[in-house]
Amino acid sequence: MSALRRWEPFQGLLGMQSELDRMFDDFFGRPALVRAEGVRVPTVDVSETADAVLVKAEMPGVDKKDLNVEVMPGNLLLKAEITREKEEKDGQFHRRERVWQRYERVVPLPAEVVTDQVTATMKDGVLEVRMPKTERSKATTPRKIAIE
Repeated sequence: MSALRRWEPFQGLLGMQSELDRMFDDFFGRPALVRAEGVRVPTVDVSETADAVLVKAEMPGVDKKDLNVEVMPGNLLLKAEITREKEEKDGQFHRRERVWQRYERVVPLPAEVVTDQVTATMKDGVLEVRMPKTERSKATTPRKIAIE
């Protein structure tokens, strides 16, 4: 005996819509807040001065002990995993809550940096990573020429 299934003509379109949204977000540099596997992609600001590259990443709820920051040639890797368990007991009522979140992002760097002089600070859910540029990168930084 086989069961009858109701035909849903637009069911396939919903999956296609989310895939197109992801594709446009990747192309235009607007990361989706949550990817399919539950991995959050933190939003970042990347700025550059004559001497350094500065990356600010929003990572709400992340403690610095749960954060992994790695500098690789040309890229900055940000990873965090949060696991918390909260238990409340009140008379006959019993509630248990679990939180699991994962953040991950590879940020392309606009210049070559000195990896052993990178500093990172965390305040109010915002990670700030300051990376001094190499001498070669400083030499290739455009400079304005005064016209006499």
